[in-house]
Amino acid sequence: MFDSKEAAGRLTAFIKDWFQNNGSGCSAVIGISGGKDSSVVAALCVKALGRDRVIGVLMPNGEQSDINVAYDVVNFLGIRHMEINIKSAYDALTAEVRRSVPELSAQSTINLAPRIRMATLYAVSQSNNGRVINTCNLSEDWVGYSTRYGDAAGDVSPLAEYTVTEVRAVGRELGLPPHIVEKVPSDGLCGKTDEDNLGFTYDTLDRYIRTGICEDAETRALIDKKHRANKFKLMLMDKCESGEPKLAAD
Repeated sequence: MFDSKEAAGRLTAFIKDWFQNNGSGCSAVIGISGGKDSSVVAALCVKALGRDRVIGVLMPNGEQSDINVAYDVVNFLGIRHMEINIKSAYDALTAEVRRSVPELSAQSTINLAPRIRMATLYAVSQSNNGRVINTCNLSEDWVGYSTRYGDAAGDVSPLAEYTVTEVRAVGRELGLPPHIVEKVPSDGLCGKTDEDNLGFTYDTLDRYIRTGICEDAETRALIDKKHRANKFKLMLMDKCESGEPKLAAD
């Protein structure tokens, strides 16, 4: 049985310890979408570091229909925040790439936005003595539902071993408002929910991850296929060893 109170304490201690060892006195910089993951991460960072060391960055691409929820998050937590609209950068880069790649794929244009957002987070972080906090969860990582070098990037990933179901439970434990914790997951890029894109529900995925049980063979095969195809996203880049001597490993 998942213990949300114990998990919230474990995550808080992890964040506090990580910052002591990897940026004592630094601020946590988090892209705030208004979804449960970024909201839970922000709330955990406030608990671990204090609200004065947490910076929320809202990054709409032009109009964002649910940006009010993102503002609800930063206002509820009382953290410093800023809004940086990436539309002009996104439009300019897309147009420039199309000059050389007229057949630019739809997926490429979708993934460009989160990659620009991550560049934005690092610009904010480096200018504010910060560390960028990744907000992906285990369920998304399991099936590759993230953009490499986009939302999959960051300096530390607190929720990487927690499923969507568990993240929601931690959010409730932290006292986040229900309309934030229970918000239907969406990437905000293609106009569909996560579950529409994946072809199965997070409840089904989370149960399979934790128990290995998925009665529907077709769904089980789809999950396994996505997991195999996307495992590379979670790994360091492969390299060819030179065979030459070097200093002893750290």
